[in-house]
Amino acid sequence: MIKSRICDLINIKYPIFQGGMAWVSEACLASAVSNAGGLGIISAMNADAEYLRKEIRKCKEMTNNPFGVNIMLMSPFVDEVAQVIIDEGIKVVTTGAGIPGKYMPQWLNAGIKVIPVISSTLLAQKLEKMGASAVIAEGCESGGHISEACSLPLIPQICDSVSIPVIAAGGIADGRGLAAALMLGAEGVQCGTCFLVAEECQIHPNYKNNILKATDSSTIITGKRLGHPVRALKSKFTRQFAAMETDESISSDSILQFGSGALRKASQEGNETEGSFMAGQVAGMVKEIQPAKIIIENMVCQAEQLLKYSSTKIK
Repeated sequence: MIKSRICDLINIKYPIFQGGMAWVSEACLASAVSNAGGLGIISAMNADAEYLRKEIRKCKEMTNNPFGVNIMLMSPFVDEVAQVIIDEGIKVVTTGAGIPGKYMPQWLNAGIKVIPVISSTLLAQKLEKMGASAVIAEGCESGGHISEACSLPLIPQICDSVSIPVIAAGGIADGRGLAAALMLGAEGVQCGTCFLVAEECQIHPNYKNNILKATDSSTIITGKRLGHPVRALKSKFTRQFAAMETDESISSDSILQFGSGALRKASQEGNETEGSFMAGQVAGMVKEIQPAKIIIENMVCQAEQLLKYSSTKIK
């Protein structure tokens, strides 16, 4: 069985995290992943403390296994949700869109394992010194907000730069990706796109159908002009967004306004005209709606077979 330090650190069976995706990662999906032996994660997104508290308590009713919360540090409610995870006894927190230095002392004092998403060795080293239990090295192949570095060169460099466990993210949707991440030095993976089509995922059916129809060339990056690149499926919305970015007569504020609420429109309403269906480059590999348990078990089984097979190829 595949097991690493991260399994013992947070008491999970398999070294597989479900990504904290805004408007996607709520109690139903998180509990299903945790019940399957991975780490389910609830996204605090831009919501207030009461929303997060409700989802945490709902998740506790649906699983007895560990689950985590993802906090976007640019949220206007970040101070209050940072306290909620302490009050509710959450044991694992992942963070994005910033450095969680302000909250690290109180989280560490509460016994919380802090696992930030990072995209450089410098950040990994800084966060290790600040007390992070692990880091998530996320390449630009991932869906949603992305960095510039690709997973293949990023992961081993970050693994070499720190002593804490590294979780690989970006471009991973099956056992081949898990096996590759382990060979690069990572001790687990974080996946998002493959869980969009989990039976327990509560997003609109249009979102799932668009993932299932995707090919290897179905994603596009927008938002570079704004300094916040995002990977999503090609659609009427993303193509228009990309066109607006190249038009110097259109202000950045107008572009921001055009994109406001686009992820919610996709995930909650299935709006194929105004919605942003965020997804990673692996969307073309996702071909079937399955329970989270099957997604995870298939991933682990395939990785185990590949790793065993690789040892027979060395003479």
